[in-house]
Amino acid sequence: MINAILGSKQGSSQTFVEGFRIPVTKITAGPCVVTQVKRMDKDGYWSVQLGLGNRKAKNITKPLQNHFKKSNSTPRFIQEIRLKEEPTVKIGDIIKASDFFKAGDVISATGVSKGKGFASGIKLHGFRGGPRTHGQSDRERAPGSLGQTTTPGRVYKGKRMAARMGSNTVTVKNLHIISFTPETNEMTISGQIPGAIGSLITIKKIKEGSLKELEHEVVAQVVQGETQEGEAKNES
Repeated sequence: MINAILGSKQGSSQTFVEGFRIPVTKITAGPCVVTQVKRMDKDGYWSVQLGLGNRKAKNITKPLQNHFKKSNSTPRFIQEIRLKEEPTVKIGDIIKASDFFKAGDVISATGVSKGKGFASGIKLHGFRGGPRTHGQSDRERAPGSLGQTTTPGRVYKGKRMAARMGSNTVTVKNLHIISFTPETNEMTISGQIPGAIGSLITIKKIKEGSLKELEHEVVAQVVQGETQEGEAKNES
């Protein structure tokens, strides 16, 4: 059974649960078209390839155009969803979020974070930088010594240095569906989901739940935060 659907991020907002404000992300989830089905006997595993959105055929490569002919669609995004059992859907079927999602369910959301370009060690890793005095007026944002001399005579692989920042696939787990409107496919999810507005978001169902569970979690987090704050004051 398929337990995931594709969506596009519409932006961030906020809502109130038990009088406490929590951040939310608005998603347009589906509908998706099945563009390919892979089977255990032929491909070695079960999966379903879903397509989301629509685009002009002239902007699609010829191999993909031929691939999409079977489903009679021209989706903007495609994503493969692996399954643990044989899928019951076939190419061309339409998958809707209302088929297996409802308010209160616990989900995970996967998206590609915003790209920041080439960033220094200060921004990327939080390095402190060099001193501002003693003749080092131009070393404030320098990474400093790499710590390598004659032995080993090279920089170890994985050394934290300036590099490209962002554009990473990030998965956020244990989020709750605050609300879901089947007529417009609009879904409101607790927490912040990575990605720019309009980017592809993969939503997978972890388990069924209710909004009461979210309310208890919010209250528990607030109580825990107040307890830690009180302990810090007592120590000071």
